[in-house]
Amino acid sequence: MSGEEEWNGEFDPFEDPEEKRVLFAALDSFYQYRKNFHYITTHLRRQHFYALPSSQWQLLALPPFSILDSLNNVDDAIDKNADIAHKILTTGLSTFGLSADPQDPEVEWQGKATPSDMDKARTTVRQFYRDWAAEGAAEREACYAPVLRDLALEFSDDAVDKGSIKVLVPGAGLGRLVFEICKAGYCTEGNEISYHALLASSWILNHVAPGQQMELYPWALSFSNHVSRADQLKNVSIPDVHPGTALDEASQGRKTHAFERLSMCAADFTVLYGDEGHRNMYNTVATVFFIDTAPNLIRYIMTIWNCLKVGGIWINLGPLLWHFEESRPVTNGEEIGEGEVEEKEWEGQTEKRRKRRQIGIAEAGSVELTDEEVMMLVEKSGFKIEKRASQGIECGYIQDPRSMLQNVYRVSHWVARKIG
Repeated sequence: MSGEEEWNGEFDPFEDPEEKRVLFAALDSFYQYRKNFHYITTHLRRQHFYALPSSQWQLLALPPFSILDSLNNVDDAIDKNADIAHKILTTGLSTFGLSADPQDPEVEWQGKATPSDMDKARTTVRQFYRDWAAEGAAEREACYAPVLRDLALEFSDDAVDKGSIKVLVPGAGLGRLVFEICKAGYCTEGNEISYHALLASSWILNHVAPGQQMELYPWALSFSNHVSRADQLKNVSIPDVHPGTALDEASQGRKTHAFERLSMCAADFTVLYGDEGHRNMYNTVATVFFIDTAPNLIRYIMTIWNCLKVGGIWINLGPLLWHFEESRPVTNGEEIGEGEVEEKEWEGQTEKRRKRRQIGIAEAGSVELTDEEVMMLVEKSGFKIEKRASQGIECGYIQDPRSMLQNVYRVSHWVARKIG
């Protein structure tokens, strides 16, 4: 399939120099995964290890420590993760008709990844643990199952064709929630702005062969808080279920096949779904670990109100780890952080695109609210809160259950209805 077929919406990354740069940086980060993480994860550690006094490193090189053997095992794990990154890369290059030959003089996408892009590649590959490994089922049960129950409660009438009920999932990530909602019978659209996530979800949803599984070592690149080396080197298999086969089986007896009811859209959420063409379009918007990505939550709320039908429901579940808390406002294309100025290149961009950036994820204003303030704001914005969990659901996010450090979110879960 072409990029336009897999990713719907106003999507042409080659139309704009900045979009093209970001896409190429994402592709290059998956290309560099193997070399980069061998270097920073094991090569530098070997140098530091040999810098110890010789009597000490020689002691640690022998059983029962065998540190050098452990580093070799980590290298093997990195190679397995890099195999996944390579699958994502080759799928992405094919999708956009780009050459995979590094000797091709026409290749433009290599050498574009920044350290930030490499970190996104690392976390994207690791996130397959949460979304597409059997071992991530506990996190999915805590975060995705409540959404499915809310949908089942809202649309319990058997006379209603679920395939006609449109559900939008902003911040769709690697696509598991979109997949589960579609499998349950609904017409489901995922929205994502991250090219790392879009490339990875495209591979797992559309290009994994039936019966194919790949080894993932989610904890191998970190050396802290492990009880044992076996914990660090634990591997899982992805995907735990073949998406195409599962959707095909779930379509039996339904009016519309799941393949016709699932789509992914590459776009800035507020820009695309806040327009007139998306007004009153969806029966449900489901936001999971999403609303705290907003620099300005009011913009998200306005967008959800715009695209929801009157009487439609907004299901939310997640924490309030405000992603822009450490950033200062963006002004005239410049974001000023702690002690630095990151200049954005606007030359060659149309005025229309510039305005879109200013009202999207990179808009100038930002504010961080408490959970109570979010509730009050939602109710002042054309919604009625119909359900709010009395006690927060506790869950991790890509959490190693054996780690000596356990980060647990107590997430907010509520359902609001658009009242007019």
